[in-house]
Amino acid sequence: MPTIESRRPWSFRRAAIVVAAAAAATGPACAGEASLPLEETRVDAAVERAIGYLLTQQHGDGAIVDRGPRTAMTALSVMAMASVGTQPQDQTDGGRAMAAALDYVLADERVDEKGYFGRKDNSRMYGHGIVTLMLTEMLGMGTSAEQDRLIHDRCQAAIDVILSSQRLDKSSRYTGGWRYEPHSRDADLSVSVWQVMALRSARNDGLAVPKRAIDDAVAYLERSYASPVRPSGQPVKAVDGFVYEPNGGKATFPMTSAGLLAMQVCGEYESPLVAGSADWLLEHPPAWKQRYCCYGLYYYAQGMHQRGGTHESTARRVVADLLLDAQSDNGSWEAGNGSERNHGRVYATTLAVLSLSVKYHYLPIYQR
Repeated sequence: MPTIESRRPWSFRRAAIVVAAAAAATGPACAGEASLPLEETRVDAAVERAIGYLLTQQHGDGAIVDRGPRTAMTALSVMAMASVGTQPQDQTDGGRAMAAALDYVLADERVDEKGYFGRKDNSRMYGHGIVTLMLTEMLGMGTSAEQDRLIHDRCQAAIDVILSSQRLDKSSRYTGGWRYEPHSRDADLSVSVWQVMALRSARNDGLAVPKRAIDDAVAYLERSYASPVRPSGQPVKAVDGFVYEPNGGKATFPMTSAGLLAMQVCGEYESPLVAGSADWLLEHPPAWKQRYCCYGLYYYAQGMHQRGGTHESTARRVVADLLLDAQSDNGSWEAGNGSERNHGRVYATTLAVLSLSVKYHYLPIYQR
């Protein structure tokens, strides 16, 4: 893995984060890290092999994909590489692959006239949120000043699509959330979380994101908590999780993990819903063959890391145990459940890398 010293600063904000990460690395070990030297070494090796696999899946046009929507999968691959410290300016195989992938995503053919990424590759608002989040995280990391300006312009247009979609007239149940299309008037947590993270990252970058958009998103997240929430803000059940749609039944692992991280990204670290969902995840650990385990692990690893303490150390062990055993000889992963397996190995591998790479502290969106 690249060292802190070998990385060029991304921007003043990102440079500060790099310094903080370096201080953390030379200070007291993170929770549970000192007791896992062998496992941590295995994680490093697994991540390196996984990045190597992703490089073998790059096409001549720069896309990194084996199945599914090309732009969204390429964006996930760029995020995975960035999460381990690779930059598009690096004169390495990884850096050159990342630069080509970024060029692919930024091409005019990938986005419509309104700045919407989800139409051209049929990834809809899922893909749009993923691509927007990736681009906001890549601001200041372009290979030239011209590319940085293009990333900025693409980001703001994509953010404007997200904002306009959120502002549509919706029922009180769905207000503040998003669903499959920019014009959808309902919402679900799975789509909404990608948009929330993109908005929060963009706001951190200084792009035009009104505070009200974040506040409305938090209100939607709160309505997606399984237990009813009293006017005081306290849930009826202290330990519970998040659901796919507001008032939509029992908590699940992927939705609880997604809701936990989204609340934290929005600054709600001390919310009782954050405490309750993190505790719920301790009581309901993931299983590799459950539905959308790869998707859930990505949020779980990041959200429990943010929570710290026992939550963090437990999640690190769980994630390592599940993923290290499931990695294929070629460095890739295949999801354990059929419905998720259909998305391909690039999908599963990028999410696995993002789950394992939390300890590297490179992606700004996941810094508290």
